[in-house]
Amino acid sequence: MIKASVRIDPARRIGPIDPNIYGQFIEHLGRCIYGGVYEPGSPLADERGFRTDVLDAVRRLRVPVLRWPGGNFVSGYHWQDGVGPADARPARRDTAWRKFESNRFGTDEFIDYCRAAGTEPYICFNMGTGTMDEAQAWLEYCNGAGETAWSQLRIRNGHAEPYGVRYWGLGNEVYGPGCKSAANYAEQAREYAKFTRWTDRDVRLIACGGGEPEWDWEVLKTAGHFIDYISYHDYFRPDAAGDPYETLVSRAWTGGRYLRDLWGLIEAARHRYEIRREIRICVDEWNVFYRRNDFAKFGTLHEEQYDLADALCVAAYLNTLVRNARGVGMANMAQMVNVIAPIFTSPDSIFLQTIYYPLLMHAEHRGGVALDAPAESDTFSARGQDVPWVDVSVTHDDAGTAFVHAVNLHRSHSASLEIVGLASDADATVYEINGPNIDSANSFRHPDTVSMGVRQIRNARSVELPPHSASTIVARLA
Repeated sequence: MIKASVRIDPARRIGPIDPNIYGQFIEHLGRCIYGGVYEPGSPLADERGFRTDVLDAVRRLRVPVLRWPGGNFVSGYHWQDGVGPADARPARRDTAWRKFESNRFGTDEFIDYCRAAGTEPYICFNMGTGTMDEAQAWLEYCNGAGETAWSQLRIRNGHAEPYGVRYWGLGNEVYGPGCKSAANYAEQAREYAKFTRWTDRDVRLIACGGGEPEWDWEVLKTAGHFIDYISYHDYFRPDAAGDPYETLVSRAWTGGRYLRDLWGLIEAARHRYEIRREIRICVDEWNVFYRRNDFAKFGTLHEEQYDLADALCVAAYLNTLVRNARGVGMANMAQMVNVIAPIFTSPDSIFLQTIYYPLLMHAEHRGGVALDAPAESDTFSARGQDVPWVDVSVTHDDAGTAFVHAVNLHRSHSASLEIVGLASDADATVYEINGPNIDSANSFRHPDTVSMGVRQIRNARSVELPPHSASTIVARLA
């Protein structure tokens, strides 16, 4: 039996959780858009071409913000190709993913989809082959009230009311060989940001972080007075050496290190350069991502089949985001449908992958405030760190209800979790994600091999967590 404990004190607040940490991301990659969210002519699509079965699954997740159109795709995307009559839109070569783009799904379709799903749009500018004038025109098309030619174009296209898009990304992954230097990008991002704010003072801007201190410091130093977020991308895979399962699930724990480092960089830069604007972290791409499909053989791209181990990694990373709620203001799982995704489609049905259920559990059972709840657990060694077998975060709501999010990562042993700080007579409801073993996966034939169940317990101060399970324990605070 694994031993673990957590101590809950409502006075030990990390701070409010921004709901945007539960965001999603769609890109023109593989079957994410076409055959995923959008499939005109399908018997499962509505009059706008939106797959209604996918839309229902998205609504269940209560997605607060949806990022589009990329991703690497955006660095060659010109938004004017994707507006106006669908039959008149030009097909273009997508150099990022080496395919052709029909442009049938563009800005107006994206905004309509966000409204249908009840989510807020987050649009990323093309800072690869795009220009500052093109970015400003896109912003005017979306948010103008008819004062300019671009907003008048939106009105002529049948959308009289401004879209009011608040979140705009200043490029995507523009670092690395063959891309921009940190200094070059930072100066360009500063100019884009200034021009964007002169056009619409209410926008919230996400600068492109590089995932390492030198790049991120340069961006904060140069553009920090004009941005609201700096991005970080975090993908999880097993190490080449060591236990594949343990090195995978440990990534959720070790991945939190750079979030803490980046938050320290932000605070240091704000102090050093007298930046009055609040800047937070936007983890606008994250997921388990390491298997590769043979595109030539299967005709698909990055269509992972996820198992329970992957779901446990996702559940533990959601805990990491909660524990870093002070610094993280947005996160977007990559991606929402088919491509490394929680929702998977065929022409006539869908199934929900294992990683869908941690998202659902947090969507339905969480508080609005993250607590600094000291936790202890037996550990294992991975990536040079002692990693707890039981990964815990705690939230609470205004009604005095605690939500203990606990992931037992051990593949064969149950865990006993002692919880201090609950009411002495606290019964509890436990929502639990589990399956037969860590390799268990869902499919069209077996859609419920891994799912979320519910049970009642009489004493929430001591909870047994089955092997390889993710749970949310809901009970009254003392």
